[in-house]
Amino acid sequence: MGTGKTIEAGTWPGWYAAVIQLVGGALVMLGVGSRSAAFISSGSMAYAYFHEHQPEKLWPIQNGGEPAAMFCWALLLLAFTGPGPWALDRIFGSARAGEPTPDARREPSRV
Repeated sequence: MGTGKTIEAGTWPGWYAAVIQLVGGALVMLGVGSRSAAFISSGSMAYAYFHEHQPEKLWPIQNGGEPAAMFCWALLLLAFTGPGPWALDRIFGSARAGEPTPDARREPSRV
């Protein structure tokens, strides 16, 4: 820990946390399975905060856990609000279902 060496594959929790955060971040960024990926990644960040940072001091500003806490809450927000209109799931899913794309849903402006 803190030596600059790489983590061996399959070690708990570091290697699994890195895989969850890498894959979950990519899925959220692309908008593919965003709600599930954000929820799982949020749990990973909560674990990181409570296991690594919180035992030292209570508040994130005191224990250096601001990024973990911020990402945990931001990903939890995305898990509940969804990815938005430009997510790949929504664009390709609506095209397959015969629904209009996000641009076609808007009403034309009246001039």
